[in-house]
Amino acid sequence: MAEQILEGSQPVDLSKHPSGIVPTLQNIVSTVNLDCKLDLKAIALQARNAEYNPKRFAAVIMRIREPKTTALIFASGKMVCTGAKSEHQSKLAARKFARIIQKLGFPAKFKDFKVQNIVGSCDVKFPIRLEGLSYSHGAFCSYEPELFPGLIYRMKQPKIVLLIFVSGKIVITGAKVSFGMSLSKNLANPIADWVLRQSRSAHIGAGVMDHDYAVRHDEEKPLELGFFKRR
Repeated sequence: MAEQILEGSQPVDLSKHPSGIVPTLQNIVSTVNLDCKLDLKAIALQARNAEYNPKRFAAVIMRIREPKTTALIFASGKMVCTGAKSEHQSKLAARKFARIIQKLGFPAKFKDFKVQNIVGSCDVKFPIRLEGLSYSHGAFCSYEPELFPGLIYRMKQPKIVLLIFVSGKIVITGAKVSFGMSLSKNLANPIADWVLRQSRSAHIGAGVMDHDYAVRHDEEKPLELGFFKRR
């Protein structure tokens, strides 16, 4: 049986999550085409939990409780669904919104459902030297502490953006495929392993790279998942 540790109040299977860190999905943004023209004023007047102020925003804002999500419904028939915590919830919510539109008398369909953005977060439980990370990967990092307290790292593969904070918190955004197992094994653990190795370097805070890291990578190359794997 694989060794387990506690992440918060939940046990973590170290065979699946070697670093002991499990990313948490925070928001799924998806789109769907209802394939018909919509009268937004009529929808706002007839539907519950719907608001429409064309002077502020050209879409009906509709909410449902289960799953707790919000939809932006446009006159063209396009719809954006936000707030779900999983792809399944996002698709279920989008179908519920489409069904509501159908019940209001519109010939709404459910076409071209697509996840546009996935946002997740994790905590490595120790401080991260952002200056050292910015120094060693300056071509891919943006770190302006006077403007924003986190380091913005634009990863090449997979093409996502990481917001890394000195507290050890990491926000992952820009993904269009399911986080689930693939994220925790290929992304969260590698990041944790990398910052853990860098934190052991006594000089990284002063801008000197860890020797083991420096001999295998130069600052002109982006971070890649292959480098992150445990040795």
